[in-house]
Amino acid sequence: MGDMETKQTKWEELSISNDFLFGKAMLDAELCKELLQKILPDLDIDHVEYPELQKAIKEDFDAKGVRLDVYVNDGKGTVYDIEMQAVTSKYLPRRTGYYQSMIDLQLVDKGQDYDTLNNSYIIFICLSDLFNKGRYMYTFENTCKEDSEVILNDGAKKIFLNADGKNGVISKELKEFLDYVAGKPSEAIFVKKLEYAVEKAKKNREWRHEYMTLMMRDRENQKIGEIRGKIYETISMGRDYNIPEKEILTRLQRKFDLTEEQARAYLKEAE
Repeated sequence: MGDMETKQTKWEELSISNDFLFGKAMLDAELCKELLQKILPDLDIDHVEYPELQKAIKEDFDAKGVRLDVYVNDGKGTVYDIEMQAVTSKYLPRRTGYYQSMIDLQLVDKGQDYDTLNNSYIIFICLSDLFNKGRYMYTFENTCKEDSEVILNDGAKKIFLNADGKNGVISKELKEFLDYVAGKPSEAIFVKKLEYAVEKAKKNREWRHEYMTLMMRDRENQKIGEIRGKIYETISMGRDYNIPEKEILTRLQRKFDLTEEQARAYLKEAE
């Protein structure tokens, strides 16, 4: 979920564009329903349910974990995953596919057959334009390359909202929301509701502690990633200069304070 940059921001300075705070604000079911209805005006959403608050999806132990910002069910069988993305990455499209597979896997694990899987929407709210076309919204369904009128009907839709958009037809209310995400002041009623939810969330000591814990964990993971990068760089340089594996092994142990077993594991991973 989210990115390192937003999690480094001080708790008091967070805005709705922070994935953690956005998720907490969306725990207000009516507020979440109202946002979904503005994004998807053609749907009649009676109410929303939270199968698991701040749902953490766990799959095979050796796979990358997924923690969804907001995971809701409208009570009619449709699942919505809403993600706030402060930093727009070229890998976001692939991430939607990964989230989709994890959601489907969870539903199948709960006893559903493949032909009865829930319809789903994965919605990414981005601060900048991933596709560089200036549109407020990009909606994707699986269609036939040879005939665009043929739709796969797999029940999966993916939507990218662009807070920096200039083109396309969206409602005034959705445009006000995107402006608010972009940091622009607004007197819109829905925006005022969001501002209240954000300020209320900031006063929650338990959530503040949770945020600080996540921030510390991110810093630790960043440090671990930097060390791992240096280890692989050392291995790569050693091999480039035809240094014997035994000597590289010794260097890894001394330089990074590794056991022989740990150093051998890195050598094997770098093959």
